[in-house]
Amino acid sequence: MATAVQKITLSSSRDIPFNKLVLSQSNVRRVKAGVSIEDLAASIARRGLIQSLSVFPVVDADGNETGMFEVPAGGRRFRALEMLVKQKRLAKVAPVPCVVRERDGGILPEEVSLAENIERAPLHPLDQFRAFQDMRDKGMTEEEIAAAFFVPTQVVKQRLRLASASPALLDVYAEDGMTLEQLMAFTVSNDHARQEQVWEAIKDAWSKEPYQIRRMLTETTVRASDKRAIFVGVEAYETAGGVTMRDLFQSDDGGWLQDPALLDRLVAEKLKVTAETVATEGWKWIEVAVSFPYDATRGLRELQGDALDLTTEEQATIDALIGEQQKLEAEYEGADELPDEVDQRLGEIETALAALEARPFRYETDDIARAGVFISIAHDGQVDIDRGYVRAEDEAPIAPEGEIGMEAGGDPAEPIVQRAVITIGGQPAEPEDDEDDAIKPLPDRLVTELTAHRTLALRNALADNPHVAMTALLHKVVSDTFQHRMYKGAMEASVSHVFFPVQDDALKDSPSARAVHERHEGWAGDIPAEDDALWDWLAALDDTSRMALLAHCVSYGVNALYEKPNPYGGNGVSQHGLDMRLGQADRLARATGLDMVDVGWRPTVGNYLGRVTKPRILQAVREGAGDQAAQLIDHLKKGDMAKEAERLLAESGWLPEPLRLVAEPEAATPDTEAGGENEETALPDFLTGDDEEAAAEDEDAQLVAAE
Repeated sequence: MATAVQKITLSSSRDIPFNKLVLSQSNVRRVKAGVSIEDLAASIARRGLIQSLSVFPVVDADGNETGMFEVPAGGRRFRALEMLVKQKRLAKVAPVPCVVRERDGGILPEEVSLAENIERAPLHPLDQFRAFQDMRDKGMTEEEIAAAFFVPTQVVKQRLRLASASPALLDVYAEDGMTLEQLMAFTVSNDHARQEQVWEAIKDAWSKEPYQIRRMLTETTVRASDKRAIFVGVEAYETAGGVTMRDLFQSDDGGWLQDPALLDRLVAEKLKVTAETVATEGWKWIEVAVSFPYDATRGLRELQGDALDLTTEEQATIDALIGEQQKLEAEYEGADELPDEVDQRLGEIETALAALEARPFRYETDDIARAGVFISIAHDGQVDIDRGYVRAEDEAPIAPEGEIGMEAGGDPAEPIVQRAVITIGGQPAEPEDDEDDAIKPLPDRLVTELTAHRTLALRNALADNPHVAMTALLHKVVSDTFQHRMYKGAMEASVSHVFFPVQDDALKDSPSARAVHERHEGWAGDIPAEDDALWDWLAALDDTSRMALLAHCVSYGVNALYEKPNPYGGNGVSQHGLDMRLGQADRLARATGLDMVDVGWRPTVGNYLGRVTKPRILQAVREGAGDQAAQLIDHLKKGDMAKEAERLLAESGWLPEPLRLVAEPEAATPDTEAGGENEETALPDFLTGDDEEAAAEDEDAQLVAAE
């Protein structure tokens, strides 16, 4: 005979006036967590009570019901209703939907309270993202959604962006196949196909960090902070149909411009308009480029124009700005910190004054007819118009005094043959060196480029230190007079301007280059053109100005460049001459306190990391960021490794060996002095031919480090 299944009887529900409810001491929730009572009260006011309260009758000592009910489950809802009553937004006798349980049943109030809290299934974040998306699709704005759920609008934008990722990636995330941080990284791009392509490329790799995903999605884009983007303007780029990729989850410095070809076209068009405007001034030629190399004007004669006088209106504007500046400074003289609007206004005044004081020049008509202009984009995205340069073929040849190339005795006019840099897909087409882990010597060209940065920084440091400049000049003339060294010159005391035969793209915009140029332009505007007038002007200078001018001129003779020694004599530098040059450069660096980190040099893909082997990159990261950082990238291909190394070393203060300040040598002993100049100084490690063996990393250790 079959046994009848016992039927379940559910507790009855009824509306109970709020003033008949009391909070039970049987509620297991003691710690505050989740949505605040205030937000829950606001939610009830907007949507009503979504979930009923679970209550038990309150009985007296004899077991008789008193008409009151205690709430063991739903205490936060009770507190929220209580808050609404106190705010007089809910009546004391308002009916509250409740599930009434038997007092003498077998289920304790504590069990009911605990079960209600632990048996609820938390909502998967993806369900929340999609719910926000559905609400927006049905007409709610992002601001309305944010107000409804008491979150900032930015949070709603972020969750909607997550919901807009590729459906394939959302499915992976739903199955816990990727982390939320990884999904955030994918939202940088709106291209679902590209998102899926990147995931396929990295999903089986042990390292798939969010920064790597972002880099892969933006590798063909241009940063909004790039000088080309600043020059054109992101708004103009977007008006022309360009798309800007933004990262809603971390600072992106303005985002990435997705169409480099469109950006380059807009740059070319805007530069052309500027060139056409300048052409109306009557110049013979105009060269236009995004940027020119440092010393692009080598061999050209620069015209000395006359600065235009201020107009009455301009002078009145300057006076008004200075008056306003002085008034604000006096008003807030004793303040510890300026208000934001005052600080902003003072900055605007300084910018306006600088623009008015940078006077345009007037040139003779005959000079304009044979001279030209360079038009490019400055480091800050502003157009850079450099007027008044005459080519040798446009005038009678004038042999420039004191100008030589890097190679003594060489032909300055001889063209410099540069090594072709082949790129494929925007990456240097260089061997990966996967099979060779040895630390090889740095390429000669790279060392020359690095030492060009150091030479320029040394020039700037020397010009800022007249005492050291005077010492260097005295050292030169005393050597000529008393030691009879073989130096050329009409008076046997001259400064030869040394130019850079090779350089990287960043040299022109480096802080040292800008400082040297600004100082030179400042002096050039004051120095008379006529020889007699120049003598009188120099004689009238005070001692401080004379020393500063001397330091500036002497600084152009600094040569800390590395060049490959010529072992067979003839043109070029000997090994002994190179050792002496680099040793004296170290001495100047110590005397001036030069630190290449302080002057703004940072290792990048272009100036170092993309030009050396993988072992060299890993060595740099170990030295600058530690072994753990090196282990994070040692599995990457060279191009990716160089990019990540640039990020890791950005603020580390690391320098390659050619840019480091060599420690001052100890005093020579009698034995070493006996060797005299016949003893050749040993080359630094980065120039020796001995390969260092890279430490072999155990594969298991790498896996542990990765975890």
